[in-house]
Amino acid sequence: MYQTSAQNAYKQNQFTTATPEDLTLMLYEGAIKFTKRSKQAIEAKNFNKAHDYNTRVQDIISELIITLDRQYPIAEQMLLLYDYMRRRLIEANVKKDVTILDEVEGFLQEFRDVWKQAMLIARSQK
Repeated sequence: MYQTSAQNAYKQNQFTTATPEDLTLMLYEGAIKFTKRSKQAIEAKNFNKAHDYNTRVQDIISELIITLDRQYPIAEQMLLLYDYMRRRLIEANVKKDVTILDEVEGFLQEFRDVWKQAMLIARSQK
């Protein structure tokens, strides 16, 4: 039990001390993790767990939408992609379709990788 409390405290500290850029990266990482877990739960026929993990990914996508900085033109394109992923997640949740989750996971991995590169470039220019 102590280890779990210590782990939770560590995670909480990560969130409270992270930069906005790091928080976005954490959101992408979390969305990927829960997408994988949703797929595993579907394959194990544990549909309640699959639903829970899927809705967590939907919540993360909603948070990514909220944090979009709309002053940049790319934000509107990102909004469309996030909205598409959210609709696909809902469809995957209803149909319990791993293939749809694979598609969403692919998008999330690409976004995460591009975000990491952007962070490296921005930090090297400081």
